[in-house]
Amino acid sequence: MTERDPAVVRDGPGRPAVGLVLACHPGPTLAVTALVTALAVATGRDATGCVLAGAAVLTGQLSIGWCNDAIDAERDAAAGRSGKPVAGGTVSARAVRIAALVALACCVPLSLASGWLAGALHLVGVLAAWGYDLGLKATLLSWAPYAVGFGVLPAFVTLGLPGEPWPAWWAVLAAALLGVGAHLANVLPDIAGDLDTGVRGWPQRMGASRVRLLVPVPLLAATGLLVFGPGGAPGVAGWLAVAAASVLAATGLLGARSSRVPFVTAVAVAAVDVILLVAGGASLTA
Repeated sequence: MTERDPAVVRDGPGRPAVGLVLACHPGPTLAVTALVTALAVATGRDATGCVLAGAAVLTGQLSIGWCNDAIDAERDAAAGRSGKPVAGGTVSARAVRIAALVALACCVPLSLASGWLAGALHLVGVLAAWGYDLGLKATLLSWAPYAVGFGVLPAFVTLGLPGEPWPAWWAVLAAALLGVGAHLANVLPDIAGDLDTGVRGWPQRMGASRVRLLVPVPLLAATGLLVFGPGGAPGVAGWLAVAAASVLAATGLLGARSSRVPFVTAVAVAAVDVILLVAGGASLTA
């Protein structure tokens, strides 16, 4: 076996445990969990409801991250991505697969604890993400799991409230657009390596130069929906959010020759959108 063989696990106390943590994609996992928990608080869920919503999303995101790394182990090794825990030999692909299945099993009752309808919608989003990991990422529909996975989150939160109110249409659409923007930004730095290993999703087929130009579009559209969607004249904070998102998007375009600048600025615009979404939590059911 070569050093990058995903079946090899390097020795060392605690190494597999550390690898397992890193293989769940801790950044996105914690970010999405924090977003939904904050949204649950903002919409008025009680303490138990907020904890259950956060736990459901955490286990769902853990299962998605682990599934992704287990399935991509050989591809990551072939692309020389030794920073990936499985490809780098920190944890075995088998351990990550088992962890993904256990997390998914835990996600089911935790999701349904918010109500059958809310839970079912959340599980649809989680399964859509698993569909991405299992093959949709290499098709023209690679954007769809992100749109579905993010789009159901406002509904998961509001349908868990007394009376099971549906979220406002603009919140659902803004969340879906945020997901599409996240997909484009996440893939952008890895397009060359993806193409070398046969992954030809929507962004890979467009090419890095076009994706760099497209990344801000869904994120700025989400910003507009979150500012103007609730109705009435936007306040000072709303206009400042639009200005900040526009400046950040322009910065990303000016730095388009770099593979990192558009990614970093996209994350910043997404952060603005998340703040707007949470700040508007009380109006999500209007």
